Amino acid sequence: MARADKQAAVAEIVESFNGAAGAVLTEYRGLTVKQLQELRRSLGANANYAVVKNTLAKIAASEVGIDGFQDLLTGPTAIAFINGDVVEAAKGLRDFAKANPTLVIKGGVLDGKPLDAAEVAKLADLESREVLLGKLAGAMLASLSQAVYLLNAPLAQAARLAGALQAKAEQDPSILAGGAGQESDSSPVAAEEASASDDAAEAPADEAPAAADASDEGEATEA
Repeated sequence: MARADKQAAVAEIVESFNGAAGAVLTEYRGLTVKQLQELRRSLGANANYAVVKNTLAKIAASEVGIDGFQDLLTGPTAIAFINGDVVEAAKGLRDFAKANPTLVIKGGVLDGKPLDAAEVAKLADLESREVLLGKLAGAMLASLSQAVYLLNAPLAQAARLAGALQAKAEQDPSILAGGAGQESDSSPVAAEEASASDDAAEAPADEAPAAADASDEGEATEA
């Protein structure tokens, strides 16, 4: 490969590293061209699966500051540069490797930090972004439903009270006038009137002679 071609290839790998959220390094020894195509289709928009030369990939990894990645660059190498959901891409590679054991996941890099094969496997075991967002949306919806219930509960109670009052008013219209049907002797108004009558009847006896004296004085003046 000419020097200019090598520089262009390294620049392309560097660009792939810089533009990816993460990368998974694999050895594809024994995979057919058809199987590689199936792997690319299974990854979809989540990753760009590219076959690379180890020497060029080492140079590119060094240029982007990835440490501990160079030792994994042995044998037929292909790198999945992850552009979408990192977890989904890791799951896709893991599932494909289970069905096609000749694909070996050797390690990777996430946010500039190197990952070994076990860490990539743990990444594949996590829940995807869509699942987490779905759970978050469900939790928010449940909280919103509870808030709506709490806000509507007093209104519902008031509606029940208003309904009960309306039913009572239909049976006894005087309720709407501030009464409660015909007043009985035991009602508060009747009790107050009875109390006033009792007070008048129990007036002091010496007030009567005073009224009589005033009457006598009037008759004396006329005489």
